[in-house]
This record gives sequence, structure tokens and C-alpha cells, in this order.
Amino acid sequence: MKKKITKAVFPVAGMGSRFLPATKATAKEMLPVVDKPLIQYAVEEAVAAGITDMVFITGRNKRAIEDHFDKAYELEATLEAQGKLALLETVQSVVPKNVNCIYIRQAEPLGLGHAVLCAKPVIQDEPFAVILADDLIDGQTPIVKQMVNVFAKHQCSILGVQDVPRAHTKQYGIVSSTNLETDIERVNGIVEKPKPEVAPSTLAVVGRYVLTPRIFHHLENIRPGAGGEIQLTDGIAELMKEEQLLAYRFNGIRYDCGSKLGYLQAQVAFGLKHEELCKDFAAYLKTVS
Repeated sequence: MKKKITKAVFPVAGMGSRFLPATKATAKEMLPVVDKPLIQYAVEEAVAAGITDMVFITGRNKRAIEDHFDKAYELEATLEAQGKLALLETVQSVVPKNVNCIYIRQAEPLGLGHAVLCAKPVIQDEPFAVILADDLIDGQTPIVKQMVNVFAKHQCSILGVQDVPRAHTKQYGIVSSTNLETDIERVNGIVEKPKPEVAPSTLAVVGRYVLTPRIFHHLENIRPGAGGEIQLTDGIAELMKEEQLLAYRFNGIRYDCGSKLGYLQAQVAFGLKHEELCKDFAAYLKTVS
């Protein structure tokens, strides 16, 4: 019987130090792109893929994320009393009624692999998605939906990948692979942040994963890697020894909102697509270009 993806993990415990002082008291995942925070784009992407259980791996000072997806009684009552029904609908539709939000505290910042491992009690023996909100990816078909479709056919772990400049390989997990079919590669090896001169390719893993539950076994047993942290890449490398692992070249445009430049690029791109703002914003940009 083929398994379906119904759960997604959102590692949101990071400090967001590259955006200080903006992130001193605010979760980086709550930084807005036009009028929605990054984490909401990520959750909407999961919802579009048919995922109903959202598992947030949180840390200190991340209460704003929980509040954002909670019911806001006072705000909703005020909007209703003032007759601002369109805004009321916007607030109430942040999370569809069939979606569950689950929060797990990561007590120490022990790495992305450790954050994913924290989700084990909820995920148990099911395949699941991992979505990094820092990577805002705009696709006509949402990226996780694309990857869930690939999983439906192949029933194995899948990495979302894209080619990056060779000079940038030291910022990513890099895979070596052989072509399987259009946009899909069979992964032969994966290495965390290799120097450009030794990187096996320029195919980088970027913020989207579909993983089988066997990954938990490997995350529990690997030794700390780069930076003394439990690296998800290292766990995936061990998983690959047991199971087929695929890399999927997704169809979409990625904005690295973990960097200031990528964040500003996303603001422009999404501002130009915004139904209310696009014409006026495009006209304004012409005056400053």
C-alpha cells in the first residue's frame, strides 16, 4: 500500500543572527514579505500539498509563531464590531480548520538534524516533509506539492535541489547523482558544505525534503558533525546506504530569505505580484531604477 505525506516539520528554533537587530525580539520566520510572514508562506505551501499536521520545532523567543497560528479572540471581536469583515476573514483563514498545529521545544540549538529528530514522537513511522521557511520558493505548482507527487510514484526520500554557482557550494549540502528521469536524479553521494574545488557537483539541497521515518534511526546514531551539531545531511548520507534517495529539480524561483539580499529580492518579486499593490509598486520602481 502506497503511503501519503500528511505531516510537515518546520524547524524554526534558529536565532536569525544575520537579521539582527530586527530579530532580537522577533522570530526570523515572522519577518513579513509584503503582508505575510515567511512561516505563513511555508505553511500555505504544505496545505496546498494536502498536508494537515504542521509540526513546529521551536525555541526560546518563538512565541510569536504560536500566537500567529492561534485564534486571536480580541482582534477578531474588534474587527467584527467595526464591520471590517474582509480583514476578519483574512485573520481567520491563516490556518484552515482541518489543519493541526503542533509545537515541540528544541531546548538546545544542536543543529538541523537534531531539530528534525525532535519531531519523531509526532511523526512516528510515517513519511513526512521538512520545510525551511527561510527558503521562499515561488512555483506555479507549490514545491512541496511537486515533491509529494514524486513521492507518490517512487515512495522514497527526496531532496529539493537546484544548481548554484560553484563558488557557493560551501554554503550548502551538495549531491552527486545520475539522471533517472526528467528533473529527477538518483543520489549517489551527499556532502555538507564542500569547498568549491572539491565539491562533487553544483547541485545543492535547498530547504525542501521528503523523508522516510528511517531517517530518525540515523539521526539518533550519527556523531555530531560540522560545528558540533547533528547535521541532517549526515543522517541522509547514512539513510542513502539503505534506501534509494532521489534529488528533484523543482520548478520554481527560490529566494534565500536567510540573507538580506535574498529577502529584499523576495519583497520586490512578491510586491510585483500582489493584487492590490502591483501596478503602483511597478510604477514606483521605475522612478528609482
